[in-house]
Amino acid sequence: MKIHSEQEMLDFGKKVAEQITKANVTGPVVIELIGDVGAGKTTFTRGLAEGFKAKTPVTSPSFTISKSYALPDDKTLIHYDFYRLSDPGLMVEDLEENLSNKNNIIVIEWGNSIANLLPKNHTIIKINYNDDNTREVTIQ
Repeated sequence: MKIHSEQEMLDFGKKVAEQITKANVTGPVVIELIGDVGAGKTTFTRGLAEGFKAKTPVTSPSFTISKSYALPDDKTLIHYDFYRLSDPGLMVEDLEENLSNKNNIIVIEWGNSIANLLPKNHTIIKINYNDDNTREVTIQ
């Protein structure tokens, strides 16, 4: 799928939230985002949060490693960014605890260092930035 603008990336995030809601998935839901810096990973997550009716706007967790957002129906969106961590250290315990809660929707950026912790059935979204300022998105 080709994404032409920031608004389209937000809309894509909202569409994924709608699909998860319609599927009535018993969680946790885990989405791994793969893409270079500036590819649109946080923008996608903002759209996802909007689609789930998050009470606060999403900001990048690059410097804080993780951020949590309250959602309706006692659900929580947890957004991790492991870019600055070659070794996740104590964040492993935090992630494992969040993976054990069926009400969590977990989005992970730069997940190479914790790949062995992710459930086999998690969704992978790859975002490639193109020379023409579009993004090519694939879902696995």
